[in-house]
Amino acid sequence: MRTDPQHVAPPDPRRRRRSTRVALGAAVAVALGGSGVYIATANAAETVVPGRLQAEAFSAQSGVRIENTSDRDGGRNVGWLANGDWLRYDNVTVGSTVTARIASDNTAGGSIELRLGSPTGTLLTTIPVARTGGWQKWVTRTATVKAPAGKQKLVAIMTSSQKSDFVNINWFTVGGAAAPAKPVATPSSKPTAKPTTAPATAAPTTTAPAGNTGAGWIPVDQAKWQAQLTQFNAMKPKAITGNPVRVAEFNASCTVSHSRADDPIVLPGLPGGSHMHSFLGNDATDAFTTTDTLLNNAGSSCKPLQDRSAYWIPTLYENGKAIEPHGVTVYYGSRLPDPTRTVPFPQGFRMIVGDAKRQVATPKGAHSQFWCAGIGGEQGRSADGNWPVCAKTAELTFQLTFPDCWDGVHLDSPDHKSHVGPADGQGKCSGKFPVAIPSVSFVIGYKTSGSSAGFKLSSGNASSMHGDAFLAWDNAALGHRVKDCIVQKAKCDTFGNH
Repeated sequence: MRTDPQHVAPPDPRRRRRSTRVALGAAVAVALGGSGVYIATANAAETVVPGRLQAEAFSAQSGVRIENTSDRDGGRNVGWLANGDWLRYDNVTVGSTVTARIASDNTAGGSIELRLGSPTGTLLTTIPVARTGGWQKWVTRTATVKAPAGKQKLVAIMTSSQKSDFVNINWFTVGGAAAPAKPVATPSSKPTAKPTTAPATAAPTTTAPAGNTGAGWIPVDQAKWQAQLTQFNAMKPKAITGNPVRVAEFNASCTVSHSRADDPIVLPGLPGGSHMHSFLGNDATDAFTTTDTLLNNAGSSCKPLQDRSAYWIPTLYENGKAIEPHGVTVYYGSRLPDPTRTVPFPQGFRMIVGDAKRQVATPKGAHSQFWCAGIGGEQGRSADGNWPVCAKTAELTFQLTFPDCWDGVHLDSPDHKSHVGPADGQGKCSGKFPVAIPSVSFVIGYKTSGSSAGFKLSSGNASSMHGDAFLAWDNAALGHRVKDCIVQKAKCDTFGNH
């Protein structure tokens, strides 16, 4: 993110190496909720209001980058905008006035032209841009407009007499907007029941829930899935000997493979389009990763090597320096009272837990926060209260946990969450999510104790911690672990042994 100058803007505003890319349909609009309007969770500091269009919720763009914003509503803004750059928003109803929330530290200024359909379409209005005093010094500018009735494709094109970046945009207000979607609830832990003999696993439904079609909904190949289930159901569980811990669990033991500003789930095909991520597992993961590229690459920073999945989290920074986890244990378990109907994931399964856009305070006792593991535990809090300060004998830790239930139909969904969900009130997978799957958890350890200065995630505040999983196990290896460890409710190690 650019830093504001202490006094006046330099004579030559900061330049960047320019790149152009167009992100159509599923690439960005779907990544931001599928509606063309940014969707926040119910607890997010930045919330959707009728008529407000978040600048980063574009359906297509050229020359755009995204950064965290310090504006009063939090979230992210579109930045590094120069002459000729543009953003397109689909299915927008435009009213009689439009406003733009902008910031600039370029004395030359320019304007934002709003056009219909394309960068050369009918001009609706022009919003002037002048220096506001900093790249994060925000002002609101308003213009009148006469637009056709109904939903339109609205294009914002940047115009300036010089080539340097001249404006950041946080949001527009243009008229009616889609209502925010209801967030997916996080399943709660259920009491452990006595283990029972595992019955044959029932095949999941093959009927898609009503309305779950279209862009962003990626269906499972039912022929391959049924073949995988047939193989799984035919597996004989490994005999339990001795007295193993009766916990439904196995794991993959991982370290960081590499870091990139890529996200092949949220922003596929857009290298450098994301905040920085720390990648675990498959060492070839990048913006162009697919199921096939994962399965065809044997290099991994996780054990067992039969797990060719990719996992990633936002990079953590301490005093501006990246702090990578010394290790991440990816647990596959079950929180269901009866885990005996759990089935393995199909190859290519994708899901996300957490919310990169959630920018709220995380004081001591807040839900879902970093904590201190080890002797001495937490000794205090950072100056802002949002991060623990650990004893020198302890380390900073976080745990992310994905749901136990699946719709049985989709490998992915537009928000990368809606195809999975919690168990019902009786602790069973039913209704929209009838298929029991292993509940995946990341337990992340950082060899640092912290200080009063706290930390920063590449996605922003501690509240924005999130995790992505793109699964690509060898079917037999995964199937045996689910059968031996989860279905039999017997704790296994990394190699699937009781």
